Amino acid sequence: MSNFDFDLFVIGAGSGGVRAGRVAAKHGARVAVAEEYRVGGTCVIRGCVPKKLFVYASRFAEEFEDAIGFGWTSEKVSFDWSALLENKDREIDRLNKSYIRSLEGAGADLFMERAVVQDPHTLRLASGKFVTAKYILVATGAAPFVPRHLPGYELAITSNEMFELEKLPRRICIVGGGYIAVEFAGIMQGLGVETILIYRGPQILRGFDQDLGDHLSAEMQKKGIEIRTNADVTRIERSGEGVRISLEDGAVFGAGQIMFATGRIPNVAGLGLENAGVHITPHYAVAVDGYSRSTVESIYAVGDVTNRVNLTPVAIREGQAFADNVFGGKDIKVDHKLIPTAVFSQPEIGTIGLTEEQARKDFAKVDIYKTSFRPMKHTLSGREERMLMKLVVDEESDRVLGCHICGEGAGEMAQLLGISVRLGAKKSDFDATMAVHPTASEELVTLRDKWVVKG
Repeated sequence: MSNFDFDLFVIGAGSGGVRAGRVAAKHGARVAVAEEYRVGGTCVIRGCVPKKLFVYASRFAEEFEDAIGFGWTSEKVSFDWSALLENKDREIDRLNKSYIRSLEGAGADLFMERAVVQDPHTLRLASGKFVTAKYILVATGAAPFVPRHLPGYELAITSNEMFELEKLPRRICIVGGGYIAVEFAGIMQGLGVETILIYRGPQILRGFDQDLGDHLSAEMQKKGIEIRTNADVTRIERSGEGVRISLEDGAVFGAGQIMFATGRIPNVAGLGLENAGVHITPHYAVAVDGYSRSTVESIYAVGDVTNRVNLTPVAIREGQAFADNVFGGKDIKVDHKLIPTAVFSQPEIGTIGLTEEQARKDFAKVDIYKTSFRPMKHTLSGREERMLMKLVVDEESDRVLGCHICGEGAGEMAQLLGISVRLGAKKSDFDATMAVHPTASEELVTLRDKWVVKG
């Protein structure tokens, strides 16, 4: 019998922590999980899930308009923000309870309070109780970054508060150019809010294929979203019942809300990890090896708190691998390459593999196949929206290095394309695959002409 109270103590009941705790318990470990807010973590409570629900809600305005071209008479419709919030909260409550049941059903003990590390095997709970564990797993995720050096920063909100707004503003300024920024810009514009996106870089979606950023930027502006790039915010001030934001170039915008979507930082503050000698990186992440082990043998970390690839499915995979390795006798290293992902912008993005820019650095000769077209739906709806599809191919091996899509259904396509690209599919395999007609995705297997040839 172990001298510890638990075999595993998990700090944080988000996607990664819940998966690790549940799997470890099923392997026979005595597991405890501490969560100071709500079980489910960022993704379920104030991230992916409510955001996707908001995306669905915001798309209906265009759907009602598009229906006219297909013979439907457009009745007068209205939108009730409070009803959306109420229904969203009901779904989040359901998921929260489901996560709790999954942990308790697996036999894990749940402490709804903060836990702080005292030493490599001891934790102190907010209630004052001390517990010991053979292993400690840190799965506390990350939080929105707010530039506190900026005068008036406290007047801005983040994605956390967006899910709880009492009423929609008439106008909103969103600061940032990453996936959270572009997603909320689409949500707000779709719900009838005048939207301005402000980004300090030259183009939105830095790190994605440049064609995706260019294409999405053009489509967002068609929808009426104002995008200001190469724009640094210098100050935020109160203005009447709203706020006013000033840019370095002298431009000033008034709005009902200012939202910052300028990155996220790992939640390590106040966890006491320094008490155990855990190394924290300059970017405030828990430093871990390929097995998610920290610099202290008994302490591991998974998910956004490690700042490796900050996506929910990655945290889940890391939590599963940790539990299987430590308590199931397996030897698994999570592969952080070739991860398919989606951006639920409007239109949405699905992407897997290398960007054209990355491929040209790593490979001697790269072939590009791409197309931009008006989807069939909009031949009758009359909407001037175009779809982008792009393949990045290594000329020497014919292997597809990356696939990038912007348009309806892109996220769903990315999941299946992820399998193909991970298996090393060649361009000739795409060419030999029969098209599904009429679909947008058939363009992926009918692209024949090279767009650019790198000699």
